[in-house]
Amino acid sequence: MSPSRSALRRLSLSAWHLPHLVFLTVVVGTLARLFAVHTWLCWIVAPPIVLLALAYVGGLARWDRLGTRGRPAWLGLLLLLWGYVCWALPSGLATGYVWLAVPLAVVAQRMPGRRLPLAGLWLTTALLVATLTRTGGGFDLELVAPPTAAIWATVALHRAQDRLMRELTATRGELAARQREAGRLAERARLARDLHDTLAQEIAGSRMLLQAADRDWERRPDAARRQVRTVVDALGTHLAETRGIIHDLTPPGLERDGLETALHDLCARADAAPGAPAVSVCTRGEAGPVPADRAVALLRVTRGLLANACEHARATHVRVTLHHADGAVAVEVSDDGTGFDPAATLPGREGRGFGLTAARDRLAELEGTLTVDGVPGRGTRARATVPVRARVTAGAA
Repeated sequence: MSPSRSALRRLSLSAWHLPHLVFLTVVVGTLARLFAVHTWLCWIVAPPIVLLALAYVGGLARWDRLGTRGRPAWLGLLLLLWGYVCWALPSGLATGYVWLAVPLAVVAQRMPGRRLPLAGLWLTTALLVATLTRTGGGFDLELVAPPTAAIWATVALHRAQDRLMRELTATRGELAARQREAGRLAERARLARDLHDTLAQEIAGSRMLLQAADRDWERRPDAARRQVRTVVDALGTHLAETRGIIHDLTPPGLERDGLETALHDLCARADAAPGAPAVSVCTRGEAGPVPADRAVALLRVTRGLLANACEHARATHVRVTLHHADGAVAVEVSDDGTGFDPAATLPGREGRGFGLTAARDRLAELEGTLTVDGVPGRGTRARATVPVRARVTAGAA
């Protein structure tokens, strides 16, 4: 629960319970004074006062069971008992007892419909004015005005509070709907990144192998068969990773062997592709466990960076380096290809549509970063870094 929602809820509860506290305080105080006086009037007025208090508390305790028909009858009983007691009490006690009109007017606003709350307010005001007129020996505006104004002001505040709570509820509902929509869009973007970093890249590599096999089918059938077998083996891995995406699981190789082994496998497949540059991989720093979500992000970002280097950079050598540092882990992909100017690459205009923008978004979700340094004609170096917060194994859930 947010602080603003909690504060408004506490305000609503206090505003609803305060009139009940006023009611019980006045009733108990009146009974105490009656017993202190110890006159014959005590035995005439005390029973209706006790009945009024019991009816008030009982109605609140069984509010839900009263229903739309029982609540108006309950309010009518309260007003009848209150009016009788105010008329029977002597002036000295009745003047203080008239302040029960405030909680009764608030209770009247809880009646169903639109007419009943207003009728209850007017009836309560009429009984209040009649009681003050009797105890004052006639109508006195200075005596009647303060409690009457208190009743109407309290009801106005109560209605304003109810309106505020309704608006808050409506706003929270709208906010929840927008959050659900934002979550849906974020999930779509995540799936798009996952598909780009897995299926799109791997299918492109498999396509290259099949094209090479087609060219070698007549002249070098053994080489063509090896390429086809490589594609078949890779398709098994792609199928497992696709199922992992569907079930939002860690890629199988990563879950089984860890990030370092998964990077070696990835680079080995890229190096084996015909016409691909030489791909090497190394590890620097003291190897440690990498949380699963960070390992998945680094592996998929590396796959995209490696595919770009192999397919577009015209490089002869690509180096992938896994860096372990205190509190962070990074993967660096560098090549000796044609290079490019990163500042000239606009978001959304990269050839495949997701590329660097998708990688940055994926890493940003884990408070990570992607830095790209490139100079036309001098190669490119990209470094993906994420903080390591949880000391768990890479395959942990």
